[in-house]
Amino acid sequence: MLFVDEAYALSPEDSGRDFGREAIDTLVKLMEDHRDAVVVIVAGYTAEMERFLTVNPGVASRFSRTITFGDYEPEELLRIVGQQADEHEYRLAPGTDGALLAYFAKLPKGPAFGNGRTARQTFESMVERHAGRVAALDEPSTDDLTLLYPDDLPELP
Repeated sequence: MLFVDEAYALSPEDSGRDFGREAIDTLVKLMEDHRDAVVVIVAGYTAEMERFLTVNPGVASRFSRTITFGDYEPEELLRIVGQQADEHEYRLAPGTDGALLAYFAKLPKGPAFGNGRTARQTFESMVERHAGRVAALDEPSTDDLTLLYPDDLPELP
């Protein structure tokens, strides 16, 4: 099994002098020569993957299934932030859940929306803002060090 994330990077719009086309040609040959023994999964943003599938006449015909995943709902993004907080020994203060849900509901979900990556980046931004807030305290308590508040949310883009 071969999994290629961001497979479209092998076929950039400004291909210039890169080895992507050679890699794709080799991949197509591998898939043809060993079609009963190899599974290839390619992943990436929808529009870019459509371009990837047209770069070589044999590419699209070698992939028998396409699965498009929708954007996560605000509740799912909140769960990811909660998991990140737990893993890093932070807690969400009262009201932070609601603020996160509202934040994720308002967050633009254009073609570059990152689903789980967006949740992780939101958590990381909250931790950075939290650190700046805590650094100003003379004697921070355990709650000061571990609680993330709605004010720790980043600004909406």
